[in-house]
Amino acid sequence: MWFSLIGRFPTGMILICTILSFVIPFGVHWIYKELHAHGDPPWKQEPIAEEHKDQQSNNSG
Repeated sequence: MWFSLIGRFPTGMILICTILSFVIPFGVHWIYKELHAHGDPPWKQEPIAEEHKDQQSNNSG
């Protein structure tokens, strides 16, 4: 019974390649995102939404 279950699992190389096919693109995306967060020039960065200092003046209709 154990041999029939073990025989259905993929080989070690297939498991390693499957894991790497997720880890490598995820790692590249994370590194790319971190590089852009620290290295983009000011004109390429997204503007930060400014909060209104006086909230009551907007609600006084």
